[in-house]
Formats: sequence, C-alpha cells, structure tokens
Amino acid sequence: MDNRKLINELLVELFNHILLLEERNLKAHGLKNLTITEVHIIEAIKKVSVPSMSEVANKLMVTIGTLSTSINRLVQKGFVKSERSDKDRRVVLLSLTEKGEEAFRIHESFHDKMVNKILEKSHINEDELLRSSLHKLLEFFNELKI
Repeated sequence: MDNRKLINELLVELFNHILLLEERNLKAHGLKNLTITEVHIIEAIKKVSVPSMSEVANKLMVTIGTLSTSINRLVQKGFVKSERSDKDRRVVLLSLTEKGEEAFRIHESFHDKMVNKILEKSHINEDELLRSSLHKLLEFFNELKI
C-alpha cells in the first residue's frame, strides 16, 4: 500500500476511533446524556477568552442559531448557564456549571491520556515531525473553512 493511501486510512480510522472512544469515556464516567457535540461546546466555552454566544459559535464554526439550540439543551441538562451581559443586553454570556466543569475535566483527561500515549517513548525529532504534520493538517482545515 502506498504512503498516501495508508495515511488517509490512518486519519479516517483515528477520527472514527476518537469520536467513538470519547463518547464511551463520557458514558463510563456517568455522563450518558451528553453528546460529543455538546462536550465540544462545553470545551469551547471553557477555552474562549470571553465565552459569549458569538465567540463560541466562531470557535466552533457554526451559526449562532445552530449553537443556540445546543446551548438550550445544555442549560436544561444543567451543564451551562446563559445570561445577558450587564454592559450590552444584546450579548449572551455563557459559563459552565459545576456539572459542566466536571464534564470538561473528564474530556480533558481523555485528551491528555491520548497525547501522552502518542508521545510515549518518542524522540524529539519524531515529536517535531508529528507537530509539524499536524500543524499542516490544521492549516489545510483552516483554508477549507473559508
């Protein structure tokens, strides 16, 4: 099998495994009512500097309308709080509840274990090659989202 075909198969298989195993990890930690999409919204809320609807939508590359539906579900499930800004009533600010923070920690722990496994017993040159390759892949994705 040529390298290009192998790399493609590995990427597809990795992507599928990550999604499946992230979901299983959530269920194993008692978060059966969260979807992967909802967990990624929780992650985005935690990681953007000002977690407003527009900032989180931008980070996730979705419309505010699309995000709004998911946020309403996350509020109902008790993972997210949503409130209007005191400074500008048009701005809706998002924050995680204690339950949301726990979901974020579980998700981050899974990612930490995944990265630790990738870097286990690797050498600096291999790490640099992997980092460079992943950066190129991200650049490709960023060019596509235009």
